This record gives sequence, C-alpha cells and structure tokens, in this order.
Amino acid sequence: MKLVFSNQLQRSFTSCLKSTKVLQKYYVVLREFKHFQGIAILAVVFSLLAATLEGVGIGLILTFLQGLTNPNATPIQTGISWFDIWLLGIHASTTSRLYRLSALILVATALRVFFSYLAGVYTGHAQHHLIDQLRKRLFEQFQALDLSYFSRTRSGELINSITTEIQQLAFVFSSVALFITQGSVIPVYIVSMLLLSWKLSIIAVFLFTLLTVALTTLIKRVREASFETSAARGQFTSIAVEFLNGIRTVHAFATQDFERQRFYEASSRVRIASDKATSASALTGPIAEGMATTILIIIVILGVAALKLPVAALLTFLFVLIRLAPVVRLLNSTRANIANLQGSISNIKELLRADNKTYFQDGQTPFNGLKQAIEFIAVDFGYGDTSLVLQDINLEIEKGQTTALVGGSGAGKSTLAALISRFYEPTQGQILVDGIDIRDFKIKSLRQKMAVVSQDTFIFNTTVEQNIAYGSEEADQLAIWEAARLANALEFIQEMPEGFETQLGDRGVRLSGGQRQRIAIARALLRDPEILILDEATSALDSMSERLIQESLERLSVGRTVIAIAHRLSTIVRADKIVVLEQGRIVEQGKYQELLEQRGKLWQYHQIQYELGLAK
Repeated sequence: MKLVFSNQLQRSFTSCLKSTKVLQKYYVVLREFKHFQGIAILAVVFSLLAATLEGVGIGLILTFLQGLTNPNATPIQTGISWFDIWLLGIHASTTSRLYRLSALILVATALRVFFSYLAGVYTGHAQHHLIDQLRKRLFEQFQALDLSYFSRTRSGELINSITTEIQQLAFVFSSVALFITQGSVIPVYIVSMLLLSWKLSIIAVFLFTLLTVALTTLIKRVREASFETSAARGQFTSIAVEFLNGIRTVHAFATQDFERQRFYEASSRVRIASDKATSASALTGPIAEGMATTILIIIVILGVAALKLPVAALLTFLFVLIRLAPVVRLLNSTRANIANLQGSISNIKELLRADNKTYFQDGQTPFNGLKQAIEFIAVDFGYGDTSLVLQDINLEIEKGQTTALVGGSGAGKSTLAALISRFYEPTQGQILVDGIDIRDFKIKSLRQKMAVVSQDTFIFNTTVEQNIAYGSEEADQLAIWEAARLANALEFIQEMPEGFETQLGDRGVRLSGGQRQRIAIARALLRDPEILILDEATSALDSMSERLIQESLERLSVGRTVIAIAHRLSTIVRADKIVVLEQGRIVEQGKYQELLEQRGKLWQYHQIQYELGLAK
C-alpha cells in the first residue's frame, strides 16, 4: 500500500512538473534527478541550513555589538527560557554575556562552514550525476537512431552536444542552489548595514592579505586535483569521437554492447575524477568565509579596545559589506548564465526528441546462417526526400558465390551493399534472406555472420591486436596472429616498435592505406563470416599493396558468399555473377565473358581499362 501511494505521489509530482510552463522548459534536465534524488535533496537541505545559520550568526553579532556599545541595556531574549538563561546568560554579568555570545557566534560560524562545505560537495556531485545521466541518454539515442540520421548531421555538432552543451546544463542545478542559499541571506545583510569608519581599513587589508596567503596551499591542492579531471575528460572525448566516427564499423560488427561498456566506463571516470576535484574545491569557499568571520571578530575587539571606535556601526557595516558585495555580483552573473543556458537546453531537448527521428527497428527472428540466397525484389532506395539512388532492383545473390557490382561513380553500388548490411532500409520493395524479409531478423545475429571490408577502413586508437580482435573479443592470441598472417599483415606488424601491442593513433595515422586495409582483412578473417562485403577494398592503392591485398581477399573469400564492389575489373574476372549498375538501375548481369560478348556496358568499361593499361 505504501509503495502504491509512493508511486502515485511520484506520478502526481511528475504531472505537476509537466503541466507547469516554466518547469516544462527544463523538464529534460529535471527528470534526470530521479536517478540521484537523494544527493540533490541533501544539496538543497545543506544549503538551507547554511543560509539559516548565516542569519543566526548575523543576529548574534548584532546582539554582541549591542552588548559592547550599551552594556546597561536590557539583554535581548528569544522567549525560550532555557536558551536565554543557559546560553545567552540573561541573568549573568555583561562580560559573561559577551563571552557567551562570542562563543555562540564562533559555533554558529563553524556549523555554517560545515554545512556550506557539504552543500558545495553534494551540489557538485549532483551536477556530475546529471552530466553522466544525460551523456548516457544521448549515447543510447545515437545508437538507436537509423544511420541515415548521421548522414545528414554533422558529427562535430553531436560531439559539441555530448560534451560542451551537456556540461553547460549542469549549471542549472547549481544556479538554483545558489539562489536559495545566497538569496535568502540578502535581506539579512541589507537590514544589518551600518556606517563604517575608515580607521580599521589598514588592519582589515593586512588581515585579509594573511587570509589570501593561508588559502594558497589549499588552492594548490584544488589545481592538482583538476589535472585528473582534465585527463579523464580528454579520454572520454576521444572515445566519444571514435564512437561517432566509427558508427558504421560498430554496426557492421554488432559491437554496440562493447561500445556501451567502453563509453559508460569513460563517462564514469570523468564523474569520479570530478567528484574528487569538487570535494577539494568546495572547501575553499567555506574556509575563506569562516576565516573572514574570525577576522571580523578580531577587528571588532581591536576597534573597541584599541581605537575606541563605535564598534556596532563600524563592524556590522564592514561585515555585511564584505559578505554582501560578492553575493550580489554572483547572483547577477548567475542570472546571465541561466539566460545563456537556453541554447544548450534547446539543443539537448531537440536531440532527445523521439517524434521527429527515424529509429532502427530490430527483428525478432535469429539468423542462423545463409542457406539459399539473398533476393532483392523491386527495391527502391533514396536518402530522405531526395531523388532515388536505387530503382527497381531485382537481384539474386546465391549462397557460396561471388557477386560483383560494377558501375560508374554514383551508380549505387555501395548503397546496394549497405542495404544487405541493413545500414539503411529500402524505400520500396523487399530484401529476402532465404525467403524471409531481412527486417524480421535480429540485426546482431545477422551482422555477426557478416564482415565488411571497405575502401574507408576505420582503425581505432588502440593496439594492433585490439583492432584485429574488434567484434571478436573472445578470440585468443594464436587466432589473431593467424588472421594477420593470412591477411599478409604479420610482417609489417612485427616490424612495428611494440608489435601487436603498438598503439595505432587516431584513425590509424601510423599506418599506410595498404596496411589499414590488411588490418581490416585480418579483422574480417578472425570473424569468420558467412557473408563478405568487399566495398572497393583495393582502390587507390599502389600495385604492391594491391597485389598483397588481393591475395588476402582471395583467401578470405574461399567458401563464403561474397558481394564485391569492383574498382578494377581484373579483380572480378572469376566472379560467378557480374551486376552492372547505371544511375541506380541494373542494366546487365551475368558471367564476365558472357557480358563482354554482348558488347554492352561491361564491355565499354573493359575497353576503357584495357586502353588505360596499354597507355601505362
């Protein structure tokens, strides 16, 4: 019954949030607090306690100053008898009352410092949890979206959203906590302000200079703690960039779970490092405030005992002025910061919207391997609202055979291969695998039986071994070495400084184009796929690299169903079927020699390449 009531209460609270126009603007942020509501509540509670003690401290200081300036006045009473008698000492001597008030002021200050520190720590932790949750929600959004979304969206904008924009949203909670804490003490400060004499200015400057020196060591600790946070953020950004740039490779090797774990761990490391830095930095403000209060008490004593100045007016004004000026300045800057957050909030809301985006729809049937053929039945495809890239494609790709796709640039060869991998969905028509619509299969089981070697191979910024084993993490070292050998990659890998443990740099900058291709072939060999897609894997390579890669591809193709997009016709002469595309349509298909005899499009391509070969 209690649980039901709690759920109803939570639903009612959520409904109220959604129905309030102002809060609805920030709902994308506020709804994440359910994951760490305990931390958020503690942050607010400690902030209110610190503000309450600030008011108590001001009241005690005013009472203390009144006792100094007018010892014969009737002592101020709260109406709580035990508090007035035992703590304020209303029946005690004037000197005793002043000592008691001094002690109460210091106790109230110490408690305020303590609660301010806790408020700062828990506010910071709430910020970090908020960032962590929003990052993970965006990551899941990116993984769930259809690949067509990334083809029309700049990756730089996505990186900015998942890093800088989300970081900005964290200030929403801290700004609210700041207004609660500082806004509640401003009326106390304003009421308490009195005129101040300049004669204590020199003393005040000297004492506050000592305060600055004392805080230097603590600030150094905060600076050192920030290094770990900076390193963790750099690692996270690197992983996020790789994930987005390699999204096609992630989908091709069905490694969403692996990428999720890698991304989550990096995001959590940033949160943990930020928590450590916050715990150190949050101590600076409360200690500075506490020491400032102590300095003011010293100034009061010196002003009255040594300078014989009107202590109440002087020191109350000084105390309030020092405390009030930065608060007003901070609240004004916070208002500007909140206004600047509107763009970030709007951007994140737009990214998390589900009603204006196309999501990848997974099937329910496990794919247990190709038994007969892949069939295209009257397939059309276009990117968004643009004209069709493929039109009326009717094609059968039989098991165990090599089907080569030939055509000029923009003919639709790579797009046709991408439809087999389910990177995109047909606009019209069907793709059948053994008579079953390809959309009915569980995509992970389908892609685990496939491998893609393309002209644009993505290499991760990790070791050679981890790049080859990507998507096949269960493979042992012997299998990885054998895959590298069959891919003609073992020799150059062993010549590298650390062999298989060599870090390859961002997008494999330490490798040549041919070396990257051989790493990709080794990755595909290790996967042992049933269906192999070769997307112009030997294009733009020198003759030696092409020969080595062609040898590797021939080994890789044995006993598999191969879809090869050909750049050089010499590489597909022995293919079981040649499919010639022109402006998104199939214009010819058959065996190589048969099509040459027809003197159609393939014959024209053959003649052009033959003449270019003679010219060389």
